[in-house]
Amino acid sequence: MPEALVLGLVVAGSIVALLYQGLALLFGYGMPRLDPPGPPDGRPRPRVSVVVAARNEERDLPVCLDGLLAQDYPNLEVIVVDGGSTDRTREVAAAYGGRVRLIEEPPLPDGWVGKNWACHTGFQASGGEWVLFTDADMRYHPTAVRASVDWAEREGADLATLGPPIEMVGFWENVVLPFYTQLVLTYFRASRVNRDDSRAAMANGQFTLVRRSSYEKVGGHAAIRSAVIEDVRLAQEFRRAGLKLRIVWAPELLTTRMYRNRPEMFEGLLKTVYGTRFSALRQVAFLAGLVAFFWLPLLVLPIAILWGLPLLAAWGAFLYLALFGKHVAFARSVRGRAWAGLLYPVAVGYYVILVAVSIARGVRRRPVMWKGRAYPVG
Repeated sequence: MPEALVLGLVVAGSIVALLYQGLALLFGYGMPRLDPPGPPDGRPRPRVSVVVAARNEERDLPVCLDGLLAQDYPNLEVIVVDGGSTDRTREVAAAYGGRVRLIEEPPLPDGWVGKNWACHTGFQASGGEWVLFTDADMRYHPTAVRASVDWAEREGADLATLGPPIEMVGFWENVVLPFYTQLVLTYFRASRVNRDDSRAAMANGQFTLVRRSSYEKVGGHAAIRSAVIEDVRLAQEFRRAGLKLRIVWAPELLTTRMYRNRPEMFEGLLKTVYGTRFSALRQVAFLAGLVAFFWLPLLVLPIAILWGLPLLAAWGAFLYLALFGKHVAFARSVRGRAWAGLLYPVAVGYYVILVAVSIARGVRRRPVMWKGRAYPVG
């Protein structure tokens, strides 16, 4: 093959990779932003039921409930659904007395994922016109509920979801989670969710606000009972029913610490990669995409230097500046560390291992594991 053709293919391929990586910036900066509103205006507002699905959350639940009970929303009920915790989760919730309604979920039925069963159980006990499904690891600004309900009503939304910044403390959290966020933004085309003519659909299960009548129309969590990635599946059901989805970046209203240590992060991210609808072909394609779009462009510069090709070396140097600069900028934009962006090839390697493990488990039909529960594949 002529040298000029080879060089042309290398440059063309690296341009495609550069453009693909840029999609995360495009979708990220295309997200609308919701900030804390001004003082309450005193007007009546619809009742909101907050359902907190909690399983072994004694560490995070107190701060979560304190934040919810400090909301300036005038018409709020808080329901904690304990999912068979083996720690002090029930005692923590019960200590709030009548301000928090504690429900111990019935035994998990066959075919149900634990969180879906908890959300379904909590919804059955709720009475709000709006229902907020949220996680125990969330931290809330006092205006978070008021801001989100007012925004959802202005938009005429049936499902409204807020995206919080992730607290990244340890080395692996700082390296991996900004890359995870980029993959989510790109795969789900996040900013396009707000377009009513778009097929894009996603939600953040950490803070998903639904209109009661619309939730009932799509069948609620019962319709997605076996879905491990339940937030996305619920949003897809809303989209298929012709209902209105809205998603917004809310860095001043919410924060979350998703994972506390490396094993917990690996299990949590593996769950999102693996799911319960395993497809070896899809996983292999994902693995190939990670290598092609994120690793191969980094080989252009060393190969050009090795072959003594100055023009290609200049292009490879530009790729390094563009790609590493993009990852540093993105890490900073999600409140991560700049140095973590320089280690994005390590984050890619982490995901390569995740996908390889998911393939190995999938071909052996190993169940999905999360919080001590096993969910069969298929």
